[in-house]
Amino acid sequence: MNPEARRPQSSRSRSSSRPAPGSIPRSMPRSMPRPTAKPVARQRFKLSLSGRRALWGFILLTPWFAGMAIFALGPFVQSFVISLSEVDLIRGFNLRFVGLANYREAFVVDQRFVPLLLRTIADSVINVPIILVFSLVAAFLINQRIRGLGFYRAVFFLPVVVVSGIVVEQLFNQDIANTMYSGIIPIVLMVFRYFGNQVATMVANFLSTILMVLWRSGVQILLFLAGLQGISCTYYEAARVDGATDWEVFWLVTLPMLTPIILVNIIYTIVDSFTDVFNEMLFFIKDVGFSGSFRLGYAAALGWIYFLMIFIIIAIVTLSSRRWVFYGGER
Repeated sequence: MNPEARRPQSSRSRSSSRPAPGSIPRSMPRSMPRPTAKPVARQRFKLSLSGRRALWGFILLTPWFAGMAIFALGPFVQSFVISLSEVDLIRGFNLRFVGLANYREAFVVDQRFVPLLLRTIADSVINVPIILVFSLVAAFLINQRIRGLGFYRAVFFLPVVVVSGIVVEQLFNQDIANTMYSGIIPIVLMVFRYFGNQVATMVANFLSTILMVLWRSGVQILLFLAGLQGISCTYYEAARVDGATDWEVFWLVTLPMLTPIILVNIIYTIVDSFTDVFNEMLFFIKDVGFSGSFRLGYAAALGWIYFLMIFIIIAIVTLSSRRWVFYGGER
């Protein structure tokens, strides 16, 4: 055996076999990719889940915006121009600019407009909660497991489909109101006999309001019913495990999960109340514009005041909803 083969390698040979600092070891494959920085541009334009939902919401609203711009924007602008003018129908449709004179007349000169506007707001403040409470109770009853559920749904929603708008007006012009209120008259007379005129008037107003509530709560009932059926049963099971009563389940589970539907129903009921066919304000604006002196400019100004009042009320409700509306995806 060669004695030199047993000699240990010199320090120079051992040091030459070590990899130099920063070099790739022989055991590491040279084809291994080196770590690179992630592209920043893609992450910057990546939308979150809420952002994607909002984007899809705007995409689905695009047809409405297009229809609004094509069919409604022109009449909106034209009606605002008319509200700032005095219309001369003798020489044609000639406009004479008067500025804010029509708006000033509505609040300062006209003694009918402001009281009628306040009375309309008061009626809506009373009717909206009654309609919402009745719709929620009716939705709870319809949501029970009973036979003929589809029939009861159709019964509550039928007045909305069949008897609405101009159909209601034509029915009331044919004295259908006397037939509807014929059952109320004996009750009112009995109350008048024992409690006087003031209490009888309150009872008559309450009973007539109940009839109108039954007439105008079909959409709200269906929305509440859809909201109740959309609540997951796991919430109720967890509440039962914790020992919650039915009353606690309603206030702590059902009602918070229904707050988005409540917001939608509030806005819908407000708009429906202010645009109802029996609304006195709409009758007043129509009479100013199309009967007597045909004051289209002043009627347009009244319409814009009425529109802005409704818009402000809906804006207040929407802004306040951030404090009491709970969405299922939020913590």
